[in-house]
Amino acid sequence: MKAIIVGGGIGGLTTALMLRARGIDCELFEQADTIRELGVGINTLPHAIRELAQLGLLDRLDQVAIRTYELFYLTRHGQQVWHEKRGLDAGHEVPQFSIHRGRLQGVIHQAVVERLGEGAIHTGCRLGAFTQDEGGVTAYFFDRSGAHVRTVRGDVLIGADGIHSKVRETLFPSEGPPCWNGLMLWRGAIDWPAFLTGRSMIIAGGLNAKAVVYPIAEGSSPASRLTNWAVLVRLGDGSAPPPRREDWSRLGRAEELMPHVQGFSIPQVDFGALVRATPEFWEYPCCDRDPLPYWTCGRVTLLGDAAHPMYPVGSNGASQAILDARALADALARSEHPRQALAAYEQQRLPMTSEIVAANRRGGPEGVIDAIEQLAPQGFTDVDTILNYEAREAIVRGYATRAGFAARMVTRQAS
Repeated sequence: MKAIIVGGGIGGLTTALMLRARGIDCELFEQADTIRELGVGINTLPHAIRELAQLGLLDRLDQVAIRTYELFYLTRHGQQVWHEKRGLDAGHEVPQFSIHRGRLQGVIHQAVVERLGEGAIHTGCRLGAFTQDEGGVTAYFFDRSGAHVRTVRGDVLIGADGIHSKVRETLFPSEGPPCWNGLMLWRGAIDWPAFLTGRSMIIAGGLNAKAVVYPIAEGSSPASRLTNWAVLVRLGDGSAPPPRREDWSRLGRAEELMPHVQGFSIPQVDFGALVRATPEFWEYPCCDRDPLPYWTCGRVTLLGDAAHPMYPVGSNGASQAILDARALADALARSEHPRQALAAYEQQRLPMTSEIVAANRRGGPEGVIDAIEQLAPQGFTDVDTILNYEAREAIVRGYATRAGFAARMVTRQAS
């Protein structure tokens, strides 16, 4: 069997490693000229780290990431709504990692090159079209100028080509652009003095106005960390069309961002000074897509953001792509026919990820902050009088269960 993987991001690269581990041949095609370590900080949850650990990547991740110790949810005024341990300290068998997205991608990319060889990765190859028949699928790739560069034949084609997926567009030509909910996200990272444990994560504010800060790597000295920050603010009601694709990842402007930053109080770190000190940061519209009725058509299927792009809450986007890769590789390894495998993969993963997309639109586990801010917009003296512990726990733990990273679930899946 041979798989054609379209997209060289975290999902596509992890799929290549998973297939290799099961003795399945594959080639990966990326439209960019090089696979670059782009982006800023993300969190990769234990259920996904378990999969990467089984691929032998845990030590490499430890060299470039921070093992997340704890998470605080605060109101935008800085009052604590929820606190919990994370990763190993929460009872998981593997860590949660706070990591630069590019470094995570780089670790997986390096492993693909080592195990599959550089010849398995083809850059500068943009998917133009594909056809399929009873015997397989044929993909046609072009360079930036539109010249045909490769025709490839395989048993299955896996679209791991992101929220602007060409594979998804081919399967659903009338879907249209991604959905923008009116939220804009600014993200940056800078070397900064460590706060709290040096492995702590803080989220302040609900879905309409949120600030996030956590370390993602060791800093220039033992007392500092490469510190990731994000600000999410609602600029519209979601009725406007999404920004143009070329405006999806552009340099942010301090004069637009700083008035929003001033609305947050985070006692544990001088958030305003952190943002002001960052020389460059980036702006992204907060977009997703409606869940699909199916991902698979014959020998072609979707994976990661091509299948289920979701709002950046709950630390779940990259983690779900990694889980997709495991499920798809397992299905291909144990099924007698590729079509049977893709159907089994879709049946396993589509319902769960559709639930997560919907939950993230409601605020995900961070919805507990929204609940408190709605009930006590001016703050509180005792959070338990506003919403008791059991009610707050139900919001946070309910999301963890739906997303598959509750500690008991990860332990059970690993056994």
